This record gives sequence, structure tokens and C-alpha cells, in this order.
Amino acid sequence: MKIKPIRTKDEYQAVLSRIDSLFDAQPGTDAEDELEVLITLVDAYESKVYVIEAPDPIEAIKFRMEQQGLSDADLTPMLGQRSRVSEVLNRKRRLSLSMIRKLHQGLNIPLESLISDYQLSV
Repeated sequence: MKIKPIRTKDEYQAVLSRIDSLFDAQPGTDAEDELEVLITLVDAYESKVYVIEAPDPIEAIKFRMEQQGLSDADLTPMLGQRSRVSEVLNRKRRLSLSMIRKLHQGLNIPLESLISDYQLSV
């Protein structure tokens, strides 16, 4: 197979088929090298074609809460009293810079997710 950038869905499908046929390539062989290069090409193609939007800050917080089995009460050290936690999670109040810092440190949520804009509920 001639190795070149993937530009179309047909080329993408052809490369996936080739990867499937090379999947059990022995270490140190030309087939393994080809497999690694093709996987890199697929990764580059997928990152351009299948862009996944980052969640808004509230969805990121809720996702992390779910991952860690946290309740609203567990956010009080980072957001303040329970009523404030409720307001933030229900999109009635925006995150402050202090809240963003504490959420980043306490829940290890990327700053990029926490500082993005989001809609408040009316």
C-alpha cells in the first residue's frame, strides 16, 4: 500500500482495512512499521474530521462529580454554601475566578473547560 495522507472517507476506510490486516504484525517487522505509520495517519485524519467540542464548564463539573461519585455538598469547599452550589449547577450563577481556581485544583478539571463561556438559565 502506498502511504499518503488520508483525505477522503474512502481512503480512510481503505486504511482502516489495511490496519485490520496488519493488526497482528510481529514486532520489529516492516509490517509493524507500516501499522504504526497508518495508525498515525488515521489519528491525524480523525482529529480533523471528528472534532469533539469541549463540554461547557457546568457539564464538565457534573461529569467530574459523576466520575468521582460526588454530591452537591462535596462542592461547598470550592463554591461556597450549598445554595451557591445549587445556583452554579442550575446555571443561575456564573463561576467566579476563585471558584474556577478551586475547581481546577480540587477536581482537576482543565482550566480550558472551566473558563469557556456558557449560557445561564433564565
